[in-house]
Amino acid sequence: MPTAVVSSGLTLPLALLKAMRPQQWTKNVLLFPALLFSQNLFHWRETVLVCAACAVFCLLSSGVYLLNDLLDIESDRAHPLKRHRPLASGALPVPVGIAACAFLSAGALAAAFWLSTPFAWTALAYFLLQVAYTVRLKHVVILDVGCIAAGFVLRAIAGGQVIAVTISSWLLICAMLLSLFLALGKRRHELLLLEDGATAHRRILGEYTPDLLDQMISIVTAATVVCYTFYTVAPETVAKFGTTRLVFTVPFVLYGIFRYLYLIHRRQMGGSPEKALLNDGASLVNLVLYGLAVVVILYWLR
Repeated sequence: MPTAVVSSGLTLPLALLKAMRPQQWTKNVLLFPALLFSQNLFHWRETVLVCAACAVFCLLSSGVYLLNDLLDIESDRAHPLKRHRPLASGALPVPVGIAACAFLSAGALAAAFWLSTPFAWTALAYFLLQVAYTVRLKHVVILDVGCIAAGFVLRAIAGGQVIAVTISSWLLICAMLLSLFLALGKRRHELLLLEDGATAHRRILGEYTPDLLDQMISIVTAATVVCYTFYTVAPETVAKFGTTRLVFTVPFVLYGIFRYLYLIHRRQMGGSPEKALLNDGASLVNLVLYGLAVVVILYWLR
């Protein structure tokens, strides 16, 4: 027998908007490091292009989220939190979800080709990767979190391609490691939250243990800090920016990682990285201070 849906008071437009997961759009800020570190932040044309590219990725990711929810509708109904999602709860009819998924995906890809062909191919690669993850790869141990990390790296690459700049390999590696950190933290939260019912919701969780995830998290956090530190003092970085002061941003990176570890282990907030970061005042202040420090060092203290 089909699982009963959860009642919802959402109107159809609000249900669709919620199913698009606008809170997840914060992940697309990874398109902006290329703008910031290429010293184009105050060039209006480049800034507009990256903002438009970010909008494309927001719509494209929403199309993927709808596809994911359509495929996982039954398992989401067995989850204590995900059963309230619009498709799982019945607030958003399945035919509307299918139509919205197709419209958002096709529209976003068309807009991507209008902006820039190299950017569009990266956006398409991101979309195909996310579809492969949703359909199959999220059930393959290690590759599941690897795909999440690859999605973040493709965002960072796309941010550079839309303004025709090459983002540093160091920053791409940092993006990959940081996204692995967030993905592993999310897996850990799911495993502890669902306990014995974890595999019923997401069978890949049966391949992980909290101890294994903690060890993997320790590796990627250390690697992230080391990689970013090397980037700030690398000869090519110093030559490009004409300053050695970028190393002074390392404490912000350290604090941000330590703070997120605290949120994972003491506040049990690792299930939704974007919510954890946006709802934690200390993390927000640290992020703003990091951004200001980079701007001051790269744009005014050269």
